[in-house]
Amino acid sequence: MKKIKQLKFIVITLLLLTTLNSCKVTRFVVYNFADINDHKKFPARNIENGTTKFIFPIAEKGKVPKELHLKDKSYPFEQYLKDNKTVAFLVIQNDTIQYEKYWGKHDENSIVPSFSMAKSITSILIGCAIDDKLIQSVNEPITNYIPELKENGFDKVTIEHLLQMTSGLDFNESYTNPFGDAATFYYGTNLRKAINKMKLKTEPGKQFEYVSGNTQLLGLVLERALKEKTITSYLEEKIWKPLEMEFDASWSLDRKKEGLEKTFCCINARARDYAKIGRLYLNKGKWNGKQIVSEDWVTQSTKIDTTNGSVGYYQYQWWLPTQTGDFMAQGILGQYIYVHPEKNLVIVRLGKNEGKADWWEILSSLGQAY
Repeated sequence: MKKIKQLKFIVITLLLLTTLNSCKVTRFVVYNFADINDHKKFPARNIENGTTKFIFPIAEKGKVPKELHLKDKSYPFEQYLKDNKTVAFLVIQNDTIQYEKYWGKHDENSIVPSFSMAKSITSILIGCAIDDKLIQSVNEPITNYIPELKENGFDKVTIEHLLQMTSGLDFNESYTNPFGDAATFYYGTNLRKAINKMKLKTEPGKQFEYVSGNTQLLGLVLERALKEKTITSYLEEKIWKPLEMEFDASWSLDRKKEGLEKTFCCINARARDYAKIGRLYLNKGKWNGKQIVSEDWVTQSTKIDTTNGSVGYYQYQWWLPTQTGDFMAQGILGQYIYVHPEKNLVIVRLGKNEGKADWWEILSSLGQAY
């Protein structure tokens, strides 16, 4: 009897998976949760680097702490990184690599998904689009670009509301619920359809709430502003080639044919190239003397602003961990691009997951130590 019940369960499960073969629930069940190898699971557009490559010089004797001093304890630096599931750690000060280490099967050639670090990169592209006059202002209502959302009451939602996570969007950010909005956006195969169903739960400009739906809306605004170009080709044109990236990269899509970039996540690149994103903002939007994105945009993106529902630790899709001038991009599995302008410092941490570490504390502590 027990074997018959087990067989029935297996048959029903297989039938269910077959029936739901192309939907988000199946993908959620099969893939479970976000994973460091997710760049292999989804369709993507390629991002090509240019003919010239910027290579960070490596210090002969890098300035690296032997120990991490956290609260009332000290830990051996490298062992702590390894124990807490780090796969890449890169420290660059004064344009020179002070420390670069990889663990497991990872090395400088290994692709690691950005996860939500892509939010910060999407913000850079919005700034570029304003510089290029493809978008007029952050004060524009998003219905100028997504008119179909007028029916859902989005007339008062501006681009800045999306950047600040103050849109009032009704969005379930749960990463463990296969029926939630985050799963729909991450595992689903029709982001445009999902966006059309979006609703608001509060008035825009009243309250901060970190939800990925805001950044995906920014992505659709950008796609509409670009018209014939894809978001990926715009990233390649405005950032990847001008920053002389070492490697090609990619941006994951919801589907192969006419897919939309998952702008809330899912750029797939290498540690050294992520560091160049930090270097760009460290230098106020300039790359070796050329202004890539306006200095005003970088300043606006990294200042403390608590007006109109905003919070002091988040600005234009960047995190402000200590509110003393440092800022960072952050992804769900403990992916970080940390920038400390006063110390001329960029740190990249990539991981299988967060481990048991408080990376905000660690990165801020290292920022002070250097």
